[in-house]
Amino acid sequence: MSRPLAATGAVSGISELLEAQQLGKDQQGVLESVKEYYGEVLTTSDDLKTSACSGAGAPPPLVRDALKRVPDQVKAKYYGCGSPFPMGIEGLHVLDLGSGSGRDCYVCAALVGERGSVTGVDMTQAQLAVARKYVDEYCSQTLGYAAPNMRFVEGEIEYLDRAGVPDSSVDLVISNCVINLSPDKARVLREVYRVLAAGGEMHFSDVYCDRRLPAEVRTHPVLLGEGLGGALYVEDFVRLCRQVGFLDPRTLSTREIEVRDKELMGLLGDARFYSITYRLFKLPEAIETLCEDYGQACKYKGTIPGAPHSYVLDDHHTFQAGKWYEVCGNTAAMVGDSWMGKHFEVVGDRSTHYGLFACGPAPAAAPAAPGGACC
Repeated sequence: MSRPLAATGAVSGISELLEAQQLGKDQQGVLESVKEYYGEVLTTSDDLKTSACSGAGAPPPLVRDALKRVPDQVKAKYYGCGSPFPMGIEGLHVLDLGSGSGRDCYVCAALVGERGSVTGVDMTQAQLAVARKYVDEYCSQTLGYAAPNMRFVEGEIEYLDRAGVPDSSVDLVISNCVINLSPDKARVLREVYRVLAAGGEMHFSDVYCDRRLPAEVRTHPVLLGEGLGGALYVEDFVRLCRQVGFLDPRTLSTREIEVRDKELMGLLGDARFYSITYRLFKLPEAIETLCEDYGQACKYKGTIPGAPHSYVLDDHHTFQAGKWYEVCGNTAAMVGDSWMGKHFEVVGDRSTHYGLFACGPAPAAAPAAPGGACC
């Protein structure tokens, strides 16, 4: 009698993602559940049962200053898990996925200046009403702009085309604890890749897990609303990024999430959750799946506002101003060919290949925390 194969009955995590089955087959039901949780169940961030959608430490001084000027009602309805604000974004066109009450959009409106623009996309009418309420007053009176540089559009982040976002029209996509709520995460990332211009970046915070979660956890309405039910196993997220075209996801920061509710703790078992800020660059034909050595080097000019002495690219690259660093081809492209290019000097090209770049793995922020590229 033949024995069953060890993999019998196994379901591929990446297959579920590509087929939009991670949160079950009822995609509309998932969206309605999320709308209800954020539009009716939660009134302020004090109603949350976990630390998933709460503060992620002190943001940079420029962001703190901008936050002070954001209307109180907008901040009270904030449910993000991180601080997805790269410095030096003046003049960029920014898109916020799942913008909610608009807090991050209001901050970005100040950071991009009058030459830049910010668009928030959200599907919850109650949140959009709060976000739109202060746009004119904030832009004209608080920021002193001649015209508002910020707008909010009703739509689903899986269908940015229906929300009117054209191809290659955005320099920076941000998102704060939202993609975990989507029933079709693969489509979200494909849409992000579509709307980003070459050299653009997705800079976002979200919730991830150290394992694949069972179906009863993924479909639990409270866990879904809190951002834990839809949390991706981090390695599946990296696989998905590479399928879409983001070949070298970079981790910027990692924070373990605290579950406060005893009933939820019982459902989750030993699973551990993390709020992670990732950086994904759209650099076609310039990013490879591994870090390759082409003899290149880069120097940070110290010109990014708020970072005169050094710049943190990710959790294992901090560039001191004025100092040359040997870097792999991927890192050279990220700092030289992206929207950051004017702030870095890069020497060398890819005419000669010296093999795999000699660098160690990214330092783990916590046991079983996510990895990413090696350099």
